[in-house]
Amino acid sequence: MGYRETYQNWQNDPEAFWLKQAEAIDWTVPPTKALTDHGDNLYEWFEDGMVNGCYNALDRHVERGRGNQVAIIYDSPITGKKEKITYAKLTDRVANLAGALASQGIEKGDTVIIYMPMIPQAIEAMLACARLGAIHSVVFGGFAANELAVRIDDCKPKAIIAASCGLEPGRVVQYKPLLDGALQMSKHLPDFCMIYQREEHRCEMIEGRDIDWHEAQKGGMPAACIPVEGNFPAYILYTSGTTGAPKGVVRPTGGHLVALNWTMKNIYNVDPGDVFWAASDVGWVVGHSYICYAPLIHGNTTVLFEGKPIGTPDAGTFWRIIQEHNVRSFFTAPTAIRAVKREDPKGEFRAKYDLSCLRALYLAGERADPDTIEWAQDILDVPVYDHWWQTETGYTIAGNPAGLEALPVKIGSPTVPMPGYDVHILDEAGHPQKPGELGAIAIKLPLPPGTLPTLWNATDRFIKSYLTTFPGYYETGDAGMMDEDGYLYIMARTDDVINVAGHRLSTGAMEEVLAGHPDVAECAVIGVGDALKGQSPMGFVCLTKGVNRPHEEIMRECVQRIRDQIGPVAAYKMTLVVDRLPKTRSGKILRATMVKIADGEPFKMPATIDDPAILDEIKTALQTIGYAQD
Repeated sequence: MGYRETYQNWQNDPEAFWLKQAEAIDWTVPPTKALTDHGDNLYEWFEDGMVNGCYNALDRHVERGRGNQVAIIYDSPITGKKEKITYAKLTDRVANLAGALASQGIEKGDTVIIYMPMIPQAIEAMLACARLGAIHSVVFGGFAANELAVRIDDCKPKAIIAASCGLEPGRVVQYKPLLDGALQMSKHLPDFCMIYQREEHRCEMIEGRDIDWHEAQKGGMPAACIPVEGNFPAYILYTSGTTGAPKGVVRPTGGHLVALNWTMKNIYNVDPGDVFWAASDVGWVVGHSYICYAPLIHGNTTVLFEGKPIGTPDAGTFWRIIQEHNVRSFFTAPTAIRAVKREDPKGEFRAKYDLSCLRALYLAGERADPDTIEWAQDILDVPVYDHWWQTETGYTIAGNPAGLEALPVKIGSPTVPMPGYDVHILDEAGHPQKPGELGAIAIKLPLPPGTLPTLWNATDRFIKSYLTTFPGYYETGDAGMMDEDGYLYIMARTDDVINVAGHRLSTGAMEEVLAGHPDVAECAVIGVGDALKGQSPMGFVCLTKGVNRPHEEIMRECVQRIRDQIGPVAAYKMTLVVDRLPKTRSGKILRATMVKIADGEPFKMPATIDDPAILDEIKTALQTIGYAQD
């Protein structure tokens, strides 16, 4: 059955469609009903089923004779370590860790914060919580103490599981002082902290509160899987909120298992046993869905990579891992590919490796500009599929269902909505837009299984944030359009659509044009305040390594490109060449912060920023042309 038939099949009877997909999951008590409508546009899936996420990720594969298959390949160019962990070994490790947590009083419904780097123990901690029915909340390792404290006070963990340190190229990031600082700030205190001591840096332990990862497991009993209700929270994942307070996205267990399992074959086109690699971090939603849960639920081998796209040791790291570990489908962010392209524009590192095992590259996390996609297609000689989703949804809203039917790629589009998502383009009043017209992207309720049913202890905020602007719809916060063929185009966050003298223009469309300049490796366009026009676009460009032409010449060419390809209506006149752009650790460009700097407005330092010093560089660059005055 192809895409159109499958999508129609879902539309004809959504509940029957998802109950059928639920048969691929091992339930303690199978659900008899797919959807429950709680009123006020609040819905839940598989409420009357009983299931365990860890059992579906581990035990069932071992019981079916696949215990010797590798579950996790750990590859750390930073430490030089590699490890292959089979499903049988991982099941034992997780059961023992869960037993140690249970002996310390962790049980179904308790919350546990996990604060760890990209090591196998992070995945073991997540699955050990799932085994017990405890609700984990992974906080990106190395997050600042005050941000960790905010999350501790919001989810009130009974325990915190942390590592002594994380490793960045050339430096050790000590986690324990950050954790200790957070606990001094937070009102809530956990019963205990379990610490995994890494040999690269061992930390001081606080007697009576901190317990050692290995010591806690000595002489203990492995824990069995505890079934939970289908709508029971598997985890809480905090995403930044517009008010500055983080929003705790809730992931329901049953729907999460069903939907993620469906995506592995239908979207990523891998079969059980194939090696799948998502180059992300366990602290982000991609790491939850596609490093930890989905590959293991589906019976794949997942790659856990502790390194960077460049500098660990060079721009060929991605290609080495694909060749060495026989990766079939590879998923990363456009930022990572742009970093490789900037360092190795001719693909000379790529030429050193045999990538015949690779079937496709998948991009998500931000808009993938055509230039990056075309470069990757040229050097990899495989399809490059952009796809679009959010922390809130947990998996693809729009993509190319390559395992179901590989649709023609239209560069600039993440292709089409997946079953479960009824996507609409609406104007500000909530009226549907015609094909080709820019508008807000909204999804008709109910959302499919595995997406957020609410925010942690904040249902009113959930309704206000997502369900109020367009009644009966989930507001994605993204702007875009659909073409005549039903292909979706994500142009910008809704607040990145700028109003220039009454014309609504997409900064994303301008970024596409700038990214097409042969000397531009990466770029961002923001709307800055303009007394006459309301807003004016301003571009920031980072140049490809080795470009030595005068910056003024490149800036003039950028202005001309926008004028030629978008038109004088854009009123685009300002381009700045900068060494780097401010980003989150997951690679998203902090455009809203850049706007505040340009407009001279106060701003809160983003908790997720990769390097705060870049903001000073941006401010200095803006001041050279009369912007960002104190």
